[in-house]
Amino acid sequence: MNLPNYFLADLPPEATLSPAMLAEACQTLKRNRERYLAGRSTEQITKALSDIAENWRKPDNTFRKLALELGPKRTGFSAETLKCGLDQFFREITHEHFQALLAQELGDAACVTGDKWRVTRSAAASGHGSPVTCHRFWRGPEFLVHIAAGNIPNPTWMSIVLGLLVRSAQFVKCASGSAFLSRLFAHSIYEADPKLGACLEIAEWRGGNADLESVLFAEADCVTVTGSDETLADIRSRLPAHVRFLGHGHRVSFAFVAGRMLSQPRAPRIAAQVADDVVAWNQLGCLSPHVIYVQPGGEVSPDKFAGLLADELERREQIEPRGELPAPHAATIASRRGIYEVRAAHSPETLMWHSEESTAWTVVFEADPRFQVSCLNRFIYVKPVKDLTEMLQQAEVVRGKVSTIGIAAPEDAMEELAAQLAQWGVTRVCPLGQMQNPPLTWRHDGRPALGDLVTWTDFETR
Repeated sequence: MNLPNYFLADLPPEATLSPAMLAEACQTLKRNRERYLAGRSTEQITKALSDIAENWRKPDNTFRKLALELGPKRTGFSAETLKCGLDQFFREITHEHFQALLAQELGDAACVTGDKWRVTRSAAASGHGSPVTCHRFWRGPEFLVHIAAGNIPNPTWMSIVLGLLVRSAQFVKCASGSAFLSRLFAHSIYEADPKLGACLEIAEWRGGNADLESVLFAEADCVTVTGSDETLADIRSRLPAHVRFLGHGHRVSFAFVAGRMLSQPRAPRIAAQVADDVVAWNQLGCLSPHVIYVQPGGEVSPDKFAGLLADELERREQIEPRGELPAPHAATIASRRGIYEVRAAHSPETLMWHSEESTAWTVVFEADPRFQVSCLNRFIYVKPVKDLTEMLQQAEVVRGKVSTIGIAAPEDAMEELAAQLAQWGVTRVCPLGQMQNPPLTWRHDGRPALGDLVTWTDFETR
């Protein structure tokens, strides 16, 4: 892959990063931000990003072609899985979606730039009863550091997009061996707008390198971290007190299918929607389901629904194969299958379907409704529950760690179910088939996407 050496991640594998190199990179990013990014209007930034995303969706785009040609070997995802993932992500990066995000997060100050104030429409009364007009201004971090996980690219891409929106210089530290897709995205920004690209840095090394990371943390105004809870705790403990910390730790997701939805003609369509969520990024994201809870009482029983899902995953393997797994991951799936083969042989309450002569997909039906963490890579559980209340009781073990619940239910029941899930602590509820494809306005873990990054100044006048 012949890409220019714009980023540290472009250096040859034998190159060794040093604290001095990182310190110099940080200072260069800050200078470039001041020259090329701080004074740009929001409209200019959103237009540039929308154009870049539109280009990524074109079949002849250079970076898209590189992702599909080299990605399977570099990432483990098949070209078909990559294609679907790229299309879903970049379909959200549009002018209209940016306007919705900015209105949601920043309100009437969305288009404030570095030398302007925005007057709010409301006025507050002072202690003497005189009206006070409030002018508002927001600013993003001067220098934003992202510590990225290595499982799927979407969170890193979104971090870059949000960082540019708040006009921050950004250093993206990728997990060792996982920078490929982030490099391509950064290069696509650089090609479209070199000055914008000059405000980004991409690098990778094995986590826990205190010599390198201490340089980043000393320079940062804000650090975002996506990874395990242990990683978040470790990094937070090493940050200077003034540095803002935004962490997204381990989360799980699952789904609920109401019995009223499982008529003979409708059940295969719902199984296809579940397959969309299982196949997307090979089930590796925090938004991917571990368990599908199915309510009995429909024309199609929960165990029969599991069989329909198995049929659909077999069909998907033909058109959107999972791709090759590292041997330890494949061994984990084989071991887990072995457990359920024994259980299925001795009890009618356990059933299993799986791909032949490969670990490409697995469906396990268990009458035991207790929540079970999947080993992922298209390994999915189907379990019966009486209703949503029982599902939440069985999932109590992961309460507070749940990201997304996908639902298939009658329209007249959806709002009540969503309210019950919100009360339990779920931060996102969506239709099945959309679990791994949140909108641009999504509040990750229930937190504001831009609001957590910015700092406000209120200027009050009489």
